[in-house]
Amino acid sequence: MAEKDFEKLTEKEQLIFDLIRKNPYISQQEIAEILGLSRPSIANIISGLTRKGHIVGRAYVLNESQQVICIGGANIDRKLHVKAKAQLGTSNPIQSSQSVGGVARNIAENLGRLGAKVTLLTTSGADSDWSFIAESSSLYMNLDQVTQIPGMSTGSYTAVLDTNGELIIALADMEVYEEITPDLLRKQDVLLSRAKCIMADLNCPKETLQYLCNFAKIHERPIVLIPVSSPKMSRLPADLDGVTWLITNRDESETYLNCKIKTEDEWRQAIEKWLALGIANVVITNGKKGAMIGNKEEGIFHIPSIETKEIVDVTGAGDAFSSAVIYSWLEGHKLTDIAKAGTVNASKTLQSAYTVRQDLSPTQLQKDMEELS
Repeated sequence: MAEKDFEKLTEKEQLIFDLIRKNPYISQQEIAEILGLSRPSIANIISGLTRKGHIVGRAYVLNESQQVICIGGANIDRKLHVKAKAQLGTSNPIQSSQSVGGVARNIAENLGRLGAKVTLLTTSGADSDWSFIAESSSLYMNLDQVTQIPGMSTGSYTAVLDTNGELIIALADMEVYEEITPDLLRKQDVLLSRAKCIMADLNCPKETLQYLCNFAKIHERPIVLIPVSSPKMSRLPADLDGVTWLITNRDESETYLNCKIKTEDEWRQAIEKWLALGIANVVITNGKKGAMIGNKEEGIFHIPSIETKEIVDVTGAGDAFSSAVIYSWLEGHKLTDIAKAGTVNASKTLQSAYTVRQDLSPTQLQKDMEELS
């Protein structure tokens, strides 16, 4: 169905619309003080926005297309390559690089490049690291709802690598994500209640993930949970009934389910265990062995991996898989095609030097899928 063609906004209308988008609870008096106008003038302009269809109902509910809301990590990834044999207790010459990362942010960029309307909800420091992330991300997602917390550092992951590219030590500063609390998200209840889909990664605290699952069930919104590591599987909510998607890897599933996945039968049984917990759709990826996907309606399917001869960088491949799964599912495809979309996007990302491949678009993903068949 085509979206309504709205009347073009005047400059003042656009300013007020942007203020309301950032804070749906802002008062007319607050808007008047920000813009240096009288409150009656603001009231008249808001009436005009309502008449034109840009605002619907009370509490300034904006008539925007449904968004995919991505909640979780948005951090700086730093790689420090030691130039000679690493020596402890002294200075080591290095070559360094940095890029933007974070599971929720990476998925948001993939989805944005695929044409989805995406809002990122996260917490950050009020620092130069966040400025770097924002500059790299703003083309692909709405960052208006990011909460900057003075005195805290933006999330970062720093890997120290030896001359062969092997990891010596990794340092993760993710404390700022503990501020993604239920209270913080309650301020976004209008946005979340109208979401096309809510995606949350396990950088969020456990109580926040439980809050989101309950919220999604009450408001009948689809919710996708994305683990970030085996240790953080303990953050999964106790009640997973009603979760729409869980996209996990073998290690993460083994950790949570307390089982081993060595054979195809054990792999399939792990999918069944997840489904028995009330999750509607489950994926377990298994490296070069591919992915297994399943639900109770269509069944369980194994999708082989794509042989990738030249791997440039593994960073972001898992997030590429997850985002293509979400995109393909929102487009209404069947399970096998959903898993194939994830597999294709992951393979193409492995061949890219970037965390999110630069050539990604709906047309390119479709072309990649056609080449596979």
